[in-house]
Amino acid sequence: MQSGIIYNGPSLLDGKPIVVIGTYSNRNSAFSGHVLQTYIMREDISPLEASKTGEDYSICGSCKFRGTPTDDPNRKQAVGRDCYVNLGQGPTMVWKAYKRGVYKPADPRLLGRGKKVRVGAYGDPGASPEHIWDELLSECIAFNAYTHQSGWRPDIAMQSVETHLDAWQHWKQGRRTYRVITGVEEIDSRHEVLCPKSKEAGRRSKCDDCLLCAGFKQAKSIAIVEH
Repeated sequence: MQSGIIYNGPSLLDGKPIVVIGTYSNRNSAFSGHVLQTYIMREDISPLEASKTGEDYSICGSCKFRGTPTDDPNRKQAVGRDCYVNLGQGPTMVWKAYKRGVYKPADPRLLGRGKKVRVGAYGDPGASPEHIWDELLSECIAFNAYTHQSGWRPDIAMQSVETHLDAWQHWKQGRRTYRVITGVEEIDSRHEVLCPKSKEAGRRSKCDDCLLCAGFKQAKSIAIVEH
């Protein structure tokens, strides 16, 4: 089983319709290898439209990298959107394929079996029921995962944070964090290490080799210089 729909129903963030699709790929440069990537998207509107109108709250929550909604006819997405995910590429391609009927319902356990899994190539896993991820990851080789939903499944996901103070609040509760910083001097060396795939770290590793970005790891939190 190479791809399929693992959830189609209301968002746990605002109750609006979302769909979660797993697609098998070995071409992603950041998390390369035999990887199942999961896309968490609005079911009824395209990723670009969701961004532009602010309806991406359903799958991203209050993440600051979403930008500001706009009705400017000359813009395709939110103003000031800083998320690294290019909406016009992977998310749009997967959403259009979904609308064409390319993907069918799939058993999450079978879909993840024997694969490395990227939880949330687009979208936040906290938008969908937890049992989906438990099943998807139950027989996988390894995975990485991030969330902006405070306290969501620290056994699975890294907590994405914006400030050192935010990170401290999670560290005190035993959670690992992933933080974007403006320079290496901001790293809290007691709790964080520089992302091994970053330019500043000499690109020592790719995500599928490193595998530090999973909540259950007994390791320091991760920081990456803004790029």
